[in-house]
Amino acid sequence: MLTYYSAAACADFWTEHWGGHTVDELLSVARISPLTALITGALPPSGLILEAGCGLGQYVILLRERGWRAAGVDGSVDALAAGRRAAAVPLAASDLRALAVRSGAVAAYVSLGVVEHDRDGPDAILAEARRVLAPSGALVISVPYLNGVRRLGAPWIRRRQAALSRRGGVFYQYAFTRRELTDALRRHGFTPLAAHPYDPARLLRAAVRMLRGSRRYAPTGGRDVSAPRPERRRRGWLGGIARRALYSEPALRLLSHMLLVVARRA
Repeated sequence: MLTYYSAAACADFWTEHWGGHTVDELLSVARISPLTALITGALPPSGLILEAGCGLGQYVILLRERGWRAAGVDGSVDALAAGRRAAAVPLAASDLRALAVRSGAVAAYVSLGVVEHDRDGPDAILAEARRVLAPSGALVISVPYLNGVRRLGAPWIRRRQAALSRRGGVFYQYAFTRRELTDALRRHGFTPLAAHPYDPARLLRAAVRMLRGSRRYAPTGGRDVSAPRPERRRRGWLGGIARRALYSEPALRLLSHMLLVVARRA
């Protein structure tokens, strides 16, 4: 695992984080995101779906729109309040290591980018997930992915994060290899069924933003910056090829920011 630190990764950090988004904004993204198809494809047709670490609750809203009986829990009271203002959906404050849910009451447990933030590792949250899941219940979990680029840069990342820790940074999250995550699941009685690296464009988007920032005031030479229709068509065609390459299996393993694993409770 790789350990990451932050200057402020406390309760106020999460309040500020979710305060920078709106439910409508995140719900619009969820409705078109490829991640949504991965999640919904793993869910049973009936029973309670619990999202643990739901934030503003956009996926609880989306799943209920699509006919599932979904509920969400999170540690941020402010985020939950914003979610409740946006839609009348069941959201509750809870410690994910000690859920107020009856054992075996949940048909599927969804957790997206949550367990990595526990300084003690994912074990306590996974043990509680197993307790609340019914036998053969589905687990859908995602964590930051220790992808190929991060593995190559691991020595530099560790030095940089250690320096941040010495300057007073506090623990923020772990990044996991596929094996580290699946081994943790097996320790707690889950059988991994599928693994899906996703969001391979994040590193590229960051690079593009940097380039755009450096060229913001560059002269255009009098050229009309709105591309003519034939050029736009060529861009669309080339963009399609680039997208297919970006979402190929080698590129996903090399670049994906997150890793989603689908598992079944034994």
